[in-house]
Amino acid sequence: MNFDRIISTTFKPEVAMYSEETVNDLTELFKETGPAHHKAFIETDGFDLEWPLWYADFIHERIMDMLDVEITKAELIFLLVGADLEHRDEAPDADWPPFYSTFFIESLG
Repeated sequence: MNFDRIISTTFKPEVAMYSEETVNDLTELFKETGPAHHKAFIETDGFDLEWPLWYADFIHERIMDMLDVEITKAELIFLLVGADLEHRDEAPDADWPPFYSTFFIESLG
């Protein structure tokens, strides 16, 4: 699935360019979110088919503050799923938090 086409035609909020510090902060947020999700789903060893919903709930307010953007949870879920699919397809061995950060910045920029 080509998410570049979907994102470029359906989801482009107006945002400023992001600093390297902001990109690093976003990566750190993703690094924090993974273990928090795993802890929340400890009984299933972190397995959760609906993980994008949980992640969106966990990071929604912080993403809006960090990136100074208005984004709905639905849009955030869309980006999380897009980042996951592209990560699995293009760079499955790459560390996911920086990959997701780059995906988000490119999608929002």
